[in-house]
Amino acid sequence: MTRRLLARDSGVSERHLAELEAGRGNVSIMLLRQVAGALGLPVATLVDEGPERDPAVQLAEAFLRRLRPDQMAEASELLLRHFGELERAERDGRIALIGLRGAGKSTLGRLLARSRGVPFIELDKKIEAIGGLPLEGIFELYGQGGFRRFERQALESVLETEARFVLAASGSIVSEPETFGRLLAACRTVWLRATPAEHMDRVVAQGDLRPMADNREAMADLQAILATRQAMYARADEVLDTSGRDVDTSAAELGRLVRHYMHNTASIEGENAV
Repeated sequence: MTRRLLARDSGVSERHLAELEAGRGNVSIMLLRQVAGALGLPVATLVDEGPERDPAVQLAEAFLRRLRPDQMAEASELLLRHFGELERAERDGRIALIGLRGAGKSTLGRLLARSRGVPFIELDKKIEAIGGLPLEGIFELYGQGGFRRFERQALESVLETEARFVLAASGSIVSEPETFGRLLAACRTVWLRATPAEHMDRVVAQGDLRPMADNREAMADLQAILATRQAMYARADEVLDTSGRDVDTSAAELGRLVRHYMHNTASIEGENAV
């Protein structure tokens, strides 16, 4: 595209564009968006200081940007299935439990880890160790963005140092697509599901009264959070409903789910070997 055409389509003068090309001009984010829009590129591409990206990657990104949200979720699943997963045996040795607070991730995770003879890891504890503060302090000092960075660092640290484990993921990990995608690709995931009322009762039974403090709409808030995250939680490999079940029953069912999958995996691999 000539500078004249770019000036016409972007509404930015040729003189200003020339100054920008020469590295002498200054530009506001608004004008930068106008230039990016005229070029049909995201703003990030114009300010990227890394090496020029593969045209195939740019084409794929442009295609993905045109997808509807439901199509994007399907495309993400296909990419993870075909390109993102580790060797099956390595992935199956890493069990990650996801779900809201009160689902039983810590309690059932410890029991499952003990039965499998592997470490039990709470991702929130790893986040606190990296941030040097309790979770509340991390949010106060670094905000949501800081917490998400520590969360990704914590997950990568676990994946780099542990070959086999049972992991209790933070309840909101599904809200960060890149981190959640990494978890899905690297671990066998199980969504521990319960009714909103049981989630609330279990948290309060643990001595945490914050969900009910000064909040008459606590249950409505919890229901809204669950509704928002449900589609993402449902991307887990397995789902275990712990509603109305005691710990022993839920632990036995979780162990059965894991053993059943391992058996099926071994059978498939045996057939492929033949």
